[in-house]
Amino acid sequence: MKANLKIPALMLALAAAVAIGVTVMLLQMMPAAAQTATHTAADSAVAPWAMMAAAIAAGLSSLAAGYAVAVVGSAAVGALAEKPELLGRVLILVGLAEGIAIYGLIVAVLILNRAG
Repeated sequence: MKANLKIPALMLALAAAVAIGVTVMLLQMMPAAAQTATHTAADSAVAPWAMMAAAIAAGLSSLAAGYAVAVVGSAAVGALAEKPELLGRVLILVGLAEGIAIYGLIVAVLILNRAG
């Protein structure tokens, strides 16, 4: 592996490990949340899948946003080195890449609201 690709690959692996850890933590907290609220039998069967889906939506969108910001940010720095007057356009592009994580968080909240 090239030396310049070791750090992004390591950061991506670290982010994946954190996402998996958060998913496991959310799944372990699920029985405590199920004990505090009264659910019907159908809701108790759906709750684990809803929490898993919400965790996957938030985790994968955060990973995708991190990757997009890395790619767009490195291209933005290169463009700004040549033409500093492109700052406004570059900020918009980086902001759009960051928006992916926000969309995933919104989807996760909608999934959890729907599940009860």
